[in-house]
Amino acid sequence: MVIGILGGGASGMAAALAAAENPGVQVILMERQARVGRKLAATGNGRCNLTNLHAGESGYHGEDPAFARFALSEFDPEKTLNWFSSLGLFTVAEGSGRVYPYSDQANSVVDVLRFALEKENITLKLGFEAEKVKKTGTGFRVESKEETVECDKLIIACGGLAGTKLGGTMSGYKFLRGLGHKCTKLRPTLVQLKSSWNGTAGLKGVRCNCRAAVYRDGRLHSESTGELQFTEYGISGPVVFEISRDVCSEKGDWICRLDFLPDIEETALLAELQRRKTTNLPASELLTGILHNRLGRVLSQSAGISQSRMVSELSVFELRQAVQAVKNFEIGLTEPMGMDSAQVTAGGIVTKEFDDKTMESRITPGLYACGEVLDIDGDCGGYNLQWAWSSGRLAGLHAGGLL
Repeated sequence: MVIGILGGGASGMAAALAAAENPGVQVILMERQARVGRKLAATGNGRCNLTNLHAGESGYHGEDPAFARFALSEFDPEKTLNWFSSLGLFTVAEGSGRVYPYSDQANSVVDVLRFALEKENITLKLGFEAEKVKKTGTGFRVESKEETVECDKLIIACGGLAGTKLGGTMSGYKFLRGLGHKCTKLRPTLVQLKSSWNGTAGLKGVRCNCRAAVYRDGRLHSESTGELQFTEYGISGPVVFEISRDVCSEKGDWICRLDFLPDIEETALLAELQRRKTTNLPASELLTGILHNRLGRVLSQSAGISQSRMVSELSVFELRQAVQAVKNFEIGLTEPMGMDSAQVTAGGIVTKEFDDKTMESRITPGLYACGEVLDIDGDCGGYNLQWAWSSGRLAGLHAGGLL
């Protein structure tokens, strides 16, 4: 039996290795780029947050998040880490549950997978740009300009549209639609946000820990605490990725409220600023030692405090205004950055058309799909790669006749 797999990313490699556990199966892994795992090598700023110890159904989204439950329970983070250990990867977990390679290099993850693919019953076809996928009387035919691959079963693991510069593609959606499946609207998620506030450019590169809460027409949309980074166009960083899903997807007044000292009460901050009235500090240094200098100056200015004055001259009212700027700073949001900048695609192929226990199509027998091409996306912090490993392995085991 020959199993074809389209896509040499995380889910495709997991599927290939799972199917190849059956020595009677021949696996043909087709990847359009010059090497497997290119997008994987860039994840987590090159560190590769390969899973999260807390990854479970509640961390996933889509029209039917429960679709992910079985795959995640069959191949959970603990089993995933044991699998990677068997491949020779050392890992380390952070207090947040995020897991990284011990080397802190994403290439370590890619390399152990690449070495594992060197099996007699796995054929790797790199630079294979599939143009057509057809159902035949006995299986499937995958055609590129250069060659044609015939297989008994086919797993679509092409990934999503996000990160187009690193390999994001519409191919998987196109092929699955051609085989009778439907696709939801695609949106960028885990993505930077653009702001209407013109002060972000002056803070470009500044990083800080904060609580970020997004509101639409005064109602809370999402919130999280973590590292934020200012950019020329708006805000970025892990905390922004965590709150970015479907921001500005509907009309309304979208704002982000930032608390730059989430662990400090307003009364405690006010007491410290009042103590500073006894110093000879200029007002421009009011928040020095508390926040990044550039950020502190911007916030004190936004509170209406003249930078040429002395802290000793400031009234209690002005100090309270400074506290509010630090603890409740609001910036308008206009739109997310596009798919080029997004880490993950929200939306995808409709999951009700697949069997969640096997990842096989309910429409076309012998056809499977896994990973980001399906309408499942996870929270920031290793959830999306866990879905790739879990769904890819489940598809591979069933296609390979091992379950």
